Amino acid sequence: MANKRNKNDNKNGKMTVQEAGRLGGEATSKNHDREFYEEIGRKGGEATAENHGREFYEEIGRKGGETTAETHGKEFFQEIGRKGGEATSENRGEEFYEEIGRKGGEATQNNNNTNRDNDNNTRSNRDNDNNSKMSREEAGRKGGEASRRSRSSKKNDK
Repeated sequence: MANKRNKNDNKNGKMTVQEAGRLGGEATSKNHDREFYEEIGRKGGEATAENHGREFYEEIGRKGGETTAETHGKEFFQEIGRKGGEATSENRGEEFYEEIGRKGGEATQNNNNTNRDNDNNTRSNRDNDNNSKMSREEAGRKGGEASRRSRSSKKNDK
């Protein structure tokens, strides 16, 4: 390829399109900072979002997920899950875990209430039994507190 470029340069005094593009890119990178490129990327992302619907992004995500699953094993996903959990734990406080536990308990309880309302069977016996049990919201809160205590004791052991 270099020989071909040299022949073109020598033959007619013109550079190739590839060479012109490379030189132009180098000059542009010298004249602009990070914000310039971030702005271009943001505008490009917005234009793409306007031109493509949800299905476009779902398809990209599906293909990317399939490719990643084919090229990485179980250990890869365990490792990124572990790292993500550790990062979240380090960046979030006790309140975060209590809040997500509470929300999870509420969502589960609301979902169960909806299912219960839609079911025509009599549930009086089960409802009486539930009065003596811990609510799902309470279980979520206690689970969040237990997770926090577990993380605290692990940090103290280090």
